Amino acid sequence: MSNSTQPSGETTAKTRWSFDGFLRKTFKGVIDPVAGFLLKIGLTPNMITYCGLLFSTAVAVLIATGHITTAGIVMLVTAPTDVLDGSMARLKGGDTLYGAFIDSVTDRYAELVILGGLLVYYVVTKPDIAGAILAFVAAMGSVLVSYVKARAESLGFTAKMGLLTRVERVIILIPCLIFNIPMVALWILAVLTNVTAVQRFFFVRKQILAKQA
Repeated sequence: MSNSTQPSGETTAKTRWSFDGFLRKTFKGVIDPVAGFLLKIGLTPNMITYCGLLFSTAVAVLIATGHITTAGIVMLVTAPTDVLDGSMARLKGGDTLYGAFIDSVTDRYAELVILGGLLVYYVVTKPDIAGAILAFVAAMGSVLVSYVKARAESLGFTAKMGLLTRVERVIILIPCLIFNIPMVALWILAVLTNVTAVQRFFFVRKQILAKQA
């Protein structure tokens, strides 16, 4: 996410295109002024990061209680917090290791709590075994996508690629919630998050084998 850092070295020499990066560049003229205003009124990047987690929890509660469309609208309105913290950190004088750490951890919690809300919805509010299974598989894929990237970077490699990075997952969830078709989102997420995890696995494998050759 916005405060995350990448490993240095030859594995990151080539910058890969990403939809996330494209959106940041496209909306930089809007995001930076808002980030600057938030800094002026005394807010910090970490405060915005924590607010993002609270908003995600609210979305999860709305989903779990059957207010799907409202949850999608809240998620749409609060989604910018996902990028504002990083912009604020840069304007303030650069990212910090602690900020990057908080951002990565809260991102994982935020996504899993929303999928948890969908799991509760399909187990308790509107029982549907297929929906419950898909929510679990989507959560599993989401964790693996992030874990493969984190583990690769801890070893000095890179894995910020694949079909469904976090920003794409959010973009899929929002309209599906607003139009009250969460099952569509879950099918897409359950399949493509795991495909992305496998993509990243083989991408890292290729780097490791090339280094060992």
